[in-house]
Amino acid sequence: MKIYRDCIKRVLGFVLSLVAIICLSPLFLVVTIWLHYANKGAGAFFFQERPGKNGKIFKIVKYKTMTDERDADGKLLSDEQRLTRVGRFVRSTSIDELPQLFNVLKGDMALIGPRPLLVDYLPLYSPEQARRHEVRPGITGWAQCHGRNTLSWSEKFSLDVWYVDHCSFLTDCQVIFTTIKKVLARDGISQDGQATMEKFNGNN
Repeated sequence: MKIYRDCIKRVLGFVLSLVAIICLSPLFLVVTIWLHYANKGAGAFFFQERPGKNGKIFKIVKYKTMTDERDADGKLLSDEQRLTRVGRFVRSTSIDELPQLFNVLKGDMALIGPRPLLVDYLPLYSPEQARRHEVRPGITGWAQCHGRNTLSWSEKFSLDVWYVDHCSFLTDCQVIFTTIKKVLARDGISQDGQATMEKFNGNN
């Protein structure tokens, strides 16, 4: 298990990501142009700092699914208000996650692992929850197979830590097949009333 997690998994992730980028290049082009116009000048890509393995900060890249529209006071509107119809489709089909294949090539991420969350959450984790950073974060993961954004934060973190302790080739295969099923069913995309899910505050 350790050999797979520390070596084989990285090689497989690099090769599979490279092949996927080449095969999906026409889709990348179409979606990039589509979002460029749908986002009203806000751009097609979203870059944000996230903690990776051992808490090392890197810049994640995703497709941008929201505009930068603001209210009369200059504050950004809620996520739900800024989420465009095109963005909703891109998010519901998980196409917005595809640019992270470049993060996998670079080595900041893996195909499978705990999802990389906000840097702001780092001081809020308990020692047990912080163990999710013992492996590279992933485009999809064990928690995404068991509820995605409909899970509570405590449930999600428990599943992330379970994955850290049980990472294997068979587990990753199970994650991939389950993720494909959930993406096709568009299952667990958001919590009620949220574009994705509520923010973690250390207690929820």
